[in-house]
Order: sequence, then structure tokens, then C-alpha cells
Amino acid sequence: MEFVIKISQFLLSLSLLIILHELGHFIPAKAFKTRVEKFYLFFDVKFSLFKKKIGDTVYGIGWLPLGGYVKISGMIDESMDTEQMALPPQPWEFRSKPAWQRLIIMLGGVTVNFILAYFIYVFMAFGYGDEDISAASIKDGYWVENPLLINLGFKTGDNVIAIDDKKIVNESDIKSNFIGAKSVTIERDGVQKTIDLPQDFLGQFSDGKNHSLFELRIPFMVGEVVDSSKNKNVDLKQKDIITAINGNEIKYFDQFSSVLSTLKGQTITATVLRGNETLSRQLQVNSNGKLEIFPANSPRRFSELGYFDVIKKEYSFSESFGIGYDKLTGQISSYFGQLKLIFSPSTGAYKGVGGFKAIFDIFPDTWSWQAFWSITAFLSIMLGVLNLLPIPALDGGHVMFLLYEMVSGRKPGDKFMEYAQMVGFFILIALVLFANGNDIFKAIFN
Repeated sequence: MEFVIKISQFLLSLSLLIILHELGHFIPAKAFKTRVEKFYLFFDVKFSLFKKKIGDTVYGIGWLPLGGYVKISGMIDESMDTEQMALPPQPWEFRSKPAWQRLIIMLGGVTVNFILAYFIYVFMAFGYGDEDISAASIKDGYWVENPLLINLGFKTGDNVIAIDDKKIVNESDIKSNFIGAKSVTIERDGVQKTIDLPQDFLGQFSDGKNHSLFELRIPFMVGEVVDSSKNKNVDLKQKDIITAINGNEIKYFDQFSSVLSTLKGQTITATVLRGNETLSRQLQVNSNGKLEIFPANSPRRFSELGYFDVIKKEYSFSESFGIGYDKLTGQISSYFGQLKLIFSPSTGAYKGVGGFKAIFDIFPDTWSWQAFWSITAFLSIMLGVLNLLPIPALDGGHVMFLLYEMVSGRKPGDKFMEYAQMVGFFILIALVLFANGNDIFKAIFN
């Protein structure tokens, strides 16, 4: 069932983004009386799952969910329709239109991507507001379990004060500022210390099996008891919090492992907090030092118990437009920064590039409209930025040649455009194979 929920969100988001991106090309093409021969969701290699011709355009759904496309008459694109291009230009064709109209048509897709992301952020700000955790309210630092961070000198209990020169105000600031960071300033036992990160930190991070950074220290809240566990029939409920073992208080989940490792195969007395009631339960520790209980997470409940302060910000409808703009521009800037790191081999960031599985994995296994729209906005920005890259076969490649034509007054020849399109197509295939190859490599070896 969890897989069905994840794949449903993945396909719904992907389909929405593809259709709207292609509409961004389709609408100005129609407005400038340019014939659109095909409008497809997914690729129709050899055959289509559905197709219907309305006017001059065939609308369809392909079977290969790797993207979508509109085929515009008189345009050298991935279809490589050289026969049509060999004929005299017709007034309804893309190549017959003024350069400024062709530029608008080509920029239509990424424009829609950015507009979509903006309005998602606007309505999410108005509908959900913002919720974060005050970094200053975190009393006992963060949980550090990634061997890479431990080897660099970090340890559980460290408070993160700043990343490079950016002060950490909210807990979410850590992950948003960590990509490309050169140093981290921590506070340990009241003393501040700056730890430098290696240039290839992102490469080492991607190679590792543990991808955690500085995680919140939270209590052991019961989520689900494994069916095969000896504790399956114990009276435990979701959101119960285990606060002590054999009378010894244990405040944080990260402290349980070392305690239970000394109690393998034993029966323990666990103190359990249920609501405002304190209970006692007998639990079995297995031979591996585990209770076989999956933990749960509830920031608001932990905030009520004094572990940290949850900050909730609500925005009026008018305020939401400014918040949406800030989030859009921040994400665009961040993603361009990530691309810069990826194309800098010394950082090793290219090792973290993922394909469709990586995108699939970021969707939660429970349905959440808030998470769905947040991920869709991010993917819309990602699609827009990637399409702006000056690679022939991408929108950015077409825009590059159009700008050259508008500045120089000379239009690149059709043969040159055909060869450029072929080169761009092979570059894209190589990038797709590399990204999805990374997914396969990680699935096998991590």
C-alpha cells in the first residue's frame, strides 16, 4: 500500500508538471498561429496508449513515462523530421515566424514552471503557513550518527551555531545551507568551535550509506511494533513515549541503543508516558539489543513536553504573495548553486546526482497534500532550471540560438541545427543514463 501511495504521488506530480510545461509552449504557439502537430503526455515510442486528433493536433498519452512533448511544425526538435524541413517554409510553421515570437514559444515552458511554483508557494503560505523549530530552544544539541561527520570531529550534543557565515536561526536552516558549505561553527560544552569541511565533502557524503546530518534529539515515541516482536501483545499505543528503563530515565531516542545493548535477551521494565498518565510495561529485548518497535515523530507533542519550541507563522493572503516570491527566488538560486557544484568535479557533488528513483524516493509513503505540493513546487523549479541549460535539444539550447540570431541578424542553417540537435540529444541521453545509473549503483552497493 505504501508503494501505491508513493507511485501515485510521483505519477500525479510528474504528469501535472509535464502537461503544464508543454502547455507553456502550446499556448503561445497557437496564439502566433503556429501549427502544433502533437501534444503528448509521456513518450509514444512505437505506439500510444491513447490518442485523438482534434483540428491539426493529435493529443495523446504515451507508454514511456520519461517526459512529454509538443511537436511544432517547421521546428528542428527531438523528432528530427528532416523531410518536413527539406520542403519550402509554410506560413504556419515555426521557422516562418519572427525570432521574437519563436523566443516566446520556447520560453513558454520554463515560464509556466516558475509561475506554477510561485503560486504553489503563495497558496501554501496562505493555507498552511510556516512551521519550524527554533534553534535557540534546542537544549542538548543534535544527534550525530553519520560516520563522515563523526570522523570530521562532530559528535552528538553539538549545537550548530552557523554554517559558513550564516547564523542558524531555525532547525531547517541547517539542511538548506549545508550544500556547498565550507565550515560549520558549533558550540560544545559552552565553547564555540569551527570545523572545516573537505572540498569533496558532498562526494564523500553521497558515497556513504548514512545520509543523515544533524538530527533532532527526540524521545522514543512508539510508532509501530513489529509483527514478529515478542512485544507485539504488550499494551502499547501509538504516540506512547518510553521515558525510562528499569527506573533509569532516558531522555532521548539516541541513548537507547547503548543502554539496550547491555540488556540483550532480558525482560525490562519500561516507564511509558501516555498523554499525562505514567504507566509501567514489561518489554522483551531481543538478542540484538532491540525492542523491535519502530519510532514515531510528533514535533508538536515534543514541543509540549519541552524538548524544543515549534514556531508557527501564519500569513494573510496579501502577505503570502511576498512569501511565495521569496521562496521561489531562494529555491531557484539554491538549485543553480547545486548545478554549479555538480559541474565542479573537485567537489564530488556529481556523485549525488539521481534519476527517477531519487525523485520517487522523496515522496512520503503516506498521503499528504502539503508534502505533495511542496515537492511538486520544487520539481517544477528543477524542471525549469534544467530546461534553461544551453544544451541543444533543451529549451535553453533553442533560446541560445535564437538570441544569437536576434543579436547577429543571421539565422543558423538548418543543417547546423540538425547536427546541434543530435549532439544535444546524445548529451541528454548520457546525462539520463548517468543519473539513473547512480540510482542503480546506490541501490546495489549502499
